[in-house]
Amino acid sequence: MTTLVTGGAGYIGSVLTAKLLDSGHEVIVLDSLVNGQKEAVDSRAKFVSGDVSDVALLKKIFAENGVEAVAHLAGYIEVSESVKNPEKYFENNYEKPKVLIKEMLAAGVKNIIFSSTAAVYGVPQEDLITEDHPTNPINPYGESKLKFEKFLLEQKKNGLNSISLRFFNASGATKEHGETHVPETHLIPILIKCALGETQEVDIYGTDYETKDGSALRDYVHVEDIALAHLLLFQKMVAGESLEPVYNIGSGVGFTVLEVVSAVEKVSGKKLSLKYAPRRAGDPAKLVASPKRIKSLDWAPKHSEIGEIVSTAWNWHVGRTVR
Repeated sequence: MTTLVTGGAGYIGSVLTAKLLDSGHEVIVLDSLVNGQKEAVDSRAKFVSGDVSDVALLKKIFAENGVEAVAHLAGYIEVSESVKNPEKYFENNYEKPKVLIKEMLAAGVKNIIFSSTAAVYGVPQEDLITEDHPTNPINPYGESKLKFEKFLLEQKKNGLNSISLRFFNASGATKEHGETHVPETHLIPILIKCALGETQEVDIYGTDYETKDGSALRDYVHVEDIALAHLLLFQKMVAGESLEPVYNIGSGVGFTVLEVVSAVEKVSGKKLSLKYAPRRAGDPAKLVASPKRIKSLDWAPKHSEIGEIVSTAWNWHVGRTVR
């Protein structure tokens, strides 16, 4: 099967691209390289530099490559930035990909898996969040993702076959691909950079949450497990199986920020310098998935223990520094 991966030069996209290729897919990566890195793209994939709202480019991709399915991962992902600049997020995460859907349908491409987020739920009303939990995002990032989810559902009347995957905290690394951003805003790579001596201290946002140690609680799901969920669902979509429109992708286990700090300290053998700061706007206290729905399709996380997840990330970062 030929699959278009938007955002395939990013963290999750690069891992997904490699896994798709390993499983026999032909892959075209479309990435603007605003945040992605071309060197992260597997050399076996066909790379196209461009934006998901470029109509002429999309027509060319669909006309020349026999695309049968799309994994849409392109988008902005930083909660704090979305609070400061919501218009940027609604433009990039909602308006632009609507163009992608229009051109998909015009080319007869019906299957798409969309990278959504647990941020669509807002403040959790239960310990384990199911897909039926009310959606009430508390930041523009989550709002923009939810808005596009709803748009996809509306396009069912036009023949679109879509699935939205609500990722919890993507984390970890494979041997070839890991997580890095400029500037870096995600917890595990921030902690690892400090352990490697690239930064002097780490800001811990919020110490008064209603959790075991006062720091925020999150569900960390390994990036390889996210990729494997895509592979499974694409296989079932193409086979015509009946699927739900939304799936949580998480481990079902939560770890606090300070527990992640301890895991990095243990793996690295370094004591980290921490600077405690107030809560960030738009951050809920707890976000932990109920992955029961996706597990019913014989998916299960291969990496759910925080020490193992951190170890894979640490090994990738250390490998980059010694090359």
